[in-house]
Amino acid sequence: MRHPVIVAMSGGVDSSVAAAILQEQGHDITGVGLRFPDAQSNSDRRTCCGMAGMEDARRVAAVLGIPFYVLDYREAFEREVIAPFCRAYAHGETPNPCILCNVALKFGALLDTALAMGAEYIATGHYARIVSQGDGAQLFKGLDAAHDQTYFLYALTQHHLAHTLFPVSELTKAQVRQKAAQLGLPVATKPGSQDICFVGAGGYRAYITEREPGLLQPGPILDGAGRVLGEHPGIAGFTVGQRSGLGIAASAPLYVLDVDPARNAVIVGPREETTATTLDVDQVRWLTSDPPREPLALAVKVRYRGAEALASVEPHGAQAHVVWAEPQRRVAAGQAVVFYEGERVMGGGIARAAPH
Repeated sequence: MRHPVIVAMSGGVDSSVAAAILQEQGHDITGVGLRFPDAQSNSDRRTCCGMAGMEDARRVAAVLGIPFYVLDYREAFEREVIAPFCRAYAHGETPNPCILCNVALKFGALLDTALAMGAEYIATGHYARIVSQGDGAQLFKGLDAAHDQTYFLYALTQHHLAHTLFPVSELTKAQVRQKAAQLGLPVATKPGSQDICFVGAGGYRAYITEREPGLLQPGPILDGAGRVLGEHPGIAGFTVGQRSGLGIAASAPLYVLDVDPARNAVIVGPREETTATTLDVDQVRWLTSDPPREPLALAVKVRYRGAEALASVEPHGAQAHVVWAEPQRRVAAGQAVVFYEGERVMGGGIARAAPH
């Protein structure tokens, strides 16, 4: 059946092929670029949604013969993504801006705009699958395990999933590039975008230092007993598990065990103290029609490139308590914690700071 679809085109190969697949299926396609702030380094083309990305998306749309428009989301991106990102680091958290962007903009503001324009769906180039089951639309991992992006999508709602298409979900990245080349798309060999699209080549620490220098206040580096071992230039530059950049001479390597915003302190300790057996999660969202009330045996992922680990997940309303089957690396406050049952995303939330 032919449907009007708004395709979010970033100028990358995945969203470009997504548009091409939908066109081949006979849908009424309109390409839309979301203009976000450009990265600090103007020479860095490995970013999405800046001017360079919009130019590439427009070229792809011309090859496909579909209309293409740009929505200027720079102000909304500043408000919904960049400001919370900086505030989180200032409070000792390690946020994921891609998740903020997905909920507020790509599957929030854009979906609202698409529906108001008369479209039935939006589509993106994410590697994830939407499967209709008896309890509604459910989110499953994409076919290409190495590029699965469900970690960034756990916070989507049933409303989002009911109006979203993921056309590359059944393809591998290699197949996507091959199809782009066969279609003569000018982005077939374009490198993938960096993890944080707006910070540029200097990384997030340099970005925060330049943008919000007032957030970086010197403070103590402490051991577990509260002894001062040194001084840091600002807690925003440190995250749990970090080893380098501490500037402390010690007989054995020291790692960041925690970041304590109340004391503006970085807590460090030896490697054997870098693991934990439990984790508390806030702002939990479940993709199941009925939120679970009893503990579930699930696989849990706390980093996009990290491996899943088995755990018992005990739901408590909008919170959850995770008990690891085996001790795991400590998790920084603010990190996304995503729950899986096999290939299916059950839900997720945000890691809570460990008690001090």
